[in-house]
Amino acid sequence: WLPFSDWSRRLGLKENVVVAGGAIDCHMGAVGAGIGEYTLVRVMGTSTCDVMVSSREDMNKRRINGICGQVDGSVFPGMIGLEAGQAAYGDVFAWFFSLLAFPLKTVIQNSTLISEKEKVKVWEEYKRGIFGVLTERAEKMEPSPVNALAVDWFNGRRTPDANLFLKGAISGLTLGTDAPTIFRALVEATAYGSRAIVERFREEGVRIDRVIAVGGIAKKSPLVMQVLSDVLNVPIGVCRTDQACALGAAMFAATAAGRYSSIEMAQKKMSSGFVTEYTSCSARAAVYDTLYGSYQRLGRVIQKESFSHL
Repeated sequence: WLPFSDWSRRLGLKENVVVAGGAIDCHMGAVGAGIGEYTLVRVMGTSTCDVMVSSREDMNKRRINGICGQVDGSVFPGMIGLEAGQAAYGDVFAWFFSLLAFPLKTVIQNSTLISEKEKVKVWEEYKRGIFGVLTERAEKMEPSPVNALAVDWFNGRRTPDANLFLKGAISGLTLGTDAPTIFRALVEATAYGSRAIVERFREEGVRIDRVIAVGGIAKKSPLVMQVLSDVLNVPIGVCRTDQACALGAAMFAATAAGRYSSIEMAQKKMSSGFVTEYTSCSARAAVYDTLYGSYQRLGRVIQKESFSHL
């Protein structure tokens, strides 16, 4: 290790300069979003990173089984950082959109009726419109046991109890099942996967009072967020900033530089707040309690079949 004097000379900095260490992006994002005790922060993108902090007293040296990480001080100084997540979230929807788009994209590419420039325009218009069209129809559907049911393990399962060999599934299909119905099933499946994480935390004695959502999906899809709130039956605040990870890093930097006396103070002064909040509907939440049981049963079948092929 080189002494400070050598680094000072090499970098042209004073020896008393403050150097703030880096950290994992989702941990910074959780701090930027406003994480505190009893709050689950969901960083929702192609996959999810679900982050919590708990006091050492509450944890009492317990180990939380089946999650991705548990490290003292990893998220918040002086607290135990807990991390879980889903191996696919936005990627589930992207896969479905790609599945629907393949025939059209191929036909457009091979068409001799329109110019290359027009092909690009048609394809771009399709990509912009598909999510809205599916969402508009799916929003009109109510949760029901007669609808299609999906399991969200299209990229394996990260939490609870990581198993990357597991596969996704869609059941209950009929000749009357259309694309919006399947899309709705996928939206609900990702919410059920989220609930499995919440339930594991609670089974292990970790209290969750509210959820904060960060990321593109949280702002782009009211349908996804409302279904998630109904399935979890907890309020969800959507972080206002588009750069929660950068904001969290700035909070740490400001504290390291002495602008604030603690990370908690930096959060209070620098937080962006929520752009919107979702609350669960008790009637839909009751239906989803039953449907979540169906999701669990289908998941057990998939898991049993997966083990039988190993």
